[in-house]
Amino acid sequence: MFDVEDRLTLDERSAVDFVLGLRKRWADTVYPALTREYAATGAPATSIDEAGRTLRELPLYPWFSHLERVQQKMLWKAAGDAVLDRRAELTRQLTAVAVSPAGSLTLDPDLALPDWYTDYDIHIQPGGFCSDDMSAYVYEFGARIVMLRDNDGYKFHQLFTRTALPDLPAATRVVDIGCGFGKSTRPLVARYPTAQVIGLDLAAPGLRLAHAEAEAAGLAIDYRQADGRATDLADASCDVVTGTMVLHEMPAPAIRETIEEAARLLKPGGALRFLEFQLTGDPLRDATVYEHAERNNEPFFHALFGSDLLAICAEAGLTDAGWTPFDERRNGMQPEGWGDRSEWHFPWAVLSATKPEA
Repeated sequence: MFDVEDRLTLDERSAVDFVLGLRKRWADTVYPALTREYAATGAPATSIDEAGRTLRELPLYPWFSHLERVQQKMLWKAAGDAVLDRRAELTRQLTAVAVSPAGSLTLDPDLALPDWYTDYDIHIQPGGFCSDDMSAYVYEFGARIVMLRDNDGYKFHQLFTRTALPDLPAATRVVDIGCGFGKSTRPLVARYPTAQVIGLDLAAPGLRLAHAEAEAAGLAIDYRQADGRATDLADASCDVVTGTMVLHEMPAPAIRETIEEAARLLKPGGALRFLEFQLTGDPLRDATVYEHAERNNEPFFHALFGSDLLAICAEAGLTDAGWTPFDERRNGMQPEGWGDRSEWHFPWAVLSATKPEA
């Protein structure tokens, strides 16, 4: 399969590089300057609300907030134009059928997508991730810029797979809930070579792309269109249930239902691992995380932060539930915390829990 980025014209490459540069300077220059303005106001805030009120009065705040939203819109414009100009060729490679497929693709045209999933253009991506086959390509392209090109080759997901998931040499089934276009699912094949690897998602376009790329790489992955709250998989049939950047896009009831479904799927001794976000305890940084969600059309961040996931895990019959900070740059799981980072960054954290032995 060809990569859109390998075919960019000079003008397209320039547009992408401009957005990437703008995003980097927003994170490593504008945000630190904002924190210095904040520090100069006097005693630090003791709550997120208090920090937010001070934040919005800072002289640099209009630039900080505007740049965050406008760069996201520019990102989708650049990615969308590059993809749609190559629609015919991309469609052909998406629909090509492997002679001897390693994995499988199962779509459910009757699956009812929940309103909370379809009513928002999540990440400000026009039409969202589920509207059209090209939307998956657009999201794949755009996600590289969102991660500041630090996740090329999906280093981020490799770190999660290597540092957060348990060693299970005899695993027979691993499930990835909310697999998107497959970036979080593909590393599971090497991590658990004895297991059936299943990727689940609501969006048919993402699953088509995930399947096509897995087949091109010779990876045996079974992709299925399904709701992570009701997967139709058997009780106690999975050694590991994972999810990457999925819970924060759900309202609180759906978060609970997804954890309950994961607990149902796990074998005794099985492991739950979700890579998500957690508040850092720094009121200013956490205020900007809340505002990021609002400017990025992600209305359920508040639901994630307002849900007691550790209690939900316990109520679902899981033990040893806990959150561990995650350093996406190089270390992965980092129990000592996120460290002293001056730039704006996502507060990644891993939710871990275990299904008790019978």
